[in-house]
Amino acid sequence: MAPVSINELPENILLEVLTHVPARQLLLHCRLVCSLWRDLIDLVTLWKRKCLHEGFITEDWDQPVADWKIFFFLCSLRRNLLRNPCAEEDMTSWRIDSNGGDHWKVESLPGDHGTDFPDSRVKKYFVTSFAMCLKSQLVDLKAEGYWEELLDTFRPDIVVKDWFAARADCGCTYRIRVHLVSADYIVLASFEPPPVTIDQWNDATWNEVSYTFSDYPPGVRHILFQHGGKDTQFWAGWYGPRVTNSSIIISPKMAGSRPPALLSPRPQRVVSVEGRACGHPAHLPRSRESPRVGTKGSGWKGVGLWPVLTLLPTPSPEPGSSDFIEHQDH
Repeated sequence: MAPVSINELPENILLEVLTHVPARQLLLHCRLVCSLWRDLIDLVTLWKRKCLHEGFITEDWDQPVADWKIFFFLCSLRRNLLRNPCAEEDMTSWRIDSNGGDHWKVESLPGDHGTDFPDSRVKKYFVTSFAMCLKSQLVDLKAEGYWEELLDTFRPDIVVKDWFAARADCGCTYRIRVHLVSADYIVLASFEPPPVTIDQWNDATWNEVSYTFSDYPPGVRHILFQHGGKDTQFWAGWYGPRVTNSSIIISPKMAGSRPPALLSPRPQRVVSVEGRACGHPAHLPRSRESPRVGTKGSGWKGVGLWPVLTLLPTPSPEPGSSDFIEHQDH
């Protein structure tokens, strides 16, 4: 019997075969085999099937998707980019920016004069003291697998969440700030609401803060996340805000808008804010209160932003740029 070429298979069967090939191999190798394979791999149907096979969508999915290939890769990369968000590894992965009072501490839920967390899988939280306690993480998006064209051309939503609560017997002040930062450590977009103060003798409710960066400027390469606070009674010990289950997740843009809301200390479960192009490249006039903070070889002075930029390390030299395909993870 003469050998049969795989290309003699009906197209729908060949399409099903290609659906089970890793995405990276499809783009790097399979797409180059012949024009038939190229055309099949470029079909929306193939990438929609791969999304269904991986569980990214369901059979009854009805939301519009602008680019199914990009949707697939974003879903493949989707995860919490913050490490140790629930204090399971003590203070590992967090940079301590301010360690006032009796310093940061990790405690187990629900804690004294506290309440259970809405998700029973969360067992611990970080707690602050009577003077300002702040901690941060700087996320390198390229190191996490997000390539430049994806970030600059498609600009997927960047969803930031945090949870905080007060002790019932002590008031506290909670604060958060998140900055989208360029490769040269210039702040391109920001989320920094006013601090939230919760009065003494409250119900110790856990509050979720949620903010979505959308349509931000191109050039984002890092995300700086910082949160913390202090108590309002100035009591020795750990009576300040409790924080846990923080997250930064990059998600595909979906149709429809989210209802905006204000960050507030009211006893509600979710505080949601939509972010659209919040901020611009920061080139501010120098003030005496703002020391010079720059990046090696950039010639730029990050004046007026010293509380943020002093947290940022001196960047290492950028590796040579790679093309679109070579940055795919699958």
